[in-house]
Amino acid sequence: MVEKKYQLNDVVQMKKPHPCGENRWKIIRMGMDIRIKCLKCEHSVMMARSHFDKRLKKVLETEQQEG
Repeated sequence: MVEKKYQLNDVVQMKKPHPCGENRWKIIRMGMDIRIKCLKCEHSVMMARSHFDKRLKKVLETEQQEG
């Protein structure tokens, strides 16, 4: 299985859309749990990293690190 690379402030697409209709989420917290925020209604959801890995479809935009 291919490991998906993501980091803080990336915009990701999940397999199922949010009930508001948006399917773009921003990663706002990373640790053992990951918190993502809907970019349309700004609702945030926290889930275990294992659940996030299963539900992640692809990374849409990457936050560029300076240095």
